[in-house]
Amino acid sequence: MDSDENTLPESTELQNDQENQKTEGTDSPKSENGKKKKFAVGGHKKETEELANKLIEMNDRYLRLTAEFDNYRKRTLKEKMDLTRMGGENVLVKILPVVDNLERAIQSIRATSDIDAVKEGIEHIYTNFREFLKQNGIQEIECLNLEFNSDIQEALTKIPAPSPEQKGKVVDVIERGYYLHDKVIRYAKVVVGD
Repeated sequence: MDSDENTLPESTELQNDQENQKTEGTDSPKSENGKKKKFAVGGHKKETEELANKLIEMNDRYLRLTAEFDNYRKRTLKEKMDLTRMGGENVLVKILPVVDNLERAIQSIRATSDIDAVKEGIEHIYTNFREFLKQNGIQEIECLNLEFNSDIQEALTKIPAPSPEQKGKVVDVIERGYYLHDKVIRYAKVVVGD
């Protein structure tokens, strides 16, 4: 029995050694020369702090960029409003001489009996006003005796064409149409030959 008792402790020591070797192999990695590597817990903490600092920095940059964009948007909106207002002011200042000429024409009509002079004065005012429109980029849409074009004209009615060659063409202009720099700002209202 003594011999059995002696063998028993040796076998349990072997088992313990084998278990220790197994747990060492799976739980803790070994380097190439067989020594255990130590995990650097402090390294993870440092890396986490660096990432947190980068996140704070990126968030700060994002907030600054958002605020900068918002300021840019407000500034450009204000500039557009000022341009629109000032553009309108420039047009009104340029139209004042036409209004002055109309007032003079009205005074002349009241004071004179010479109708030819009045007609000439009104035609002069009309010419000045058309020149003012040209200077501001407004052009009349030419359409009389041309093919009807629904992109720039609005047909109010159709009438029998006075001649066969005027069929499908504009025979009368009720209201003139205008372009502003190649954009239609008012469609011509026309009568089309059928």
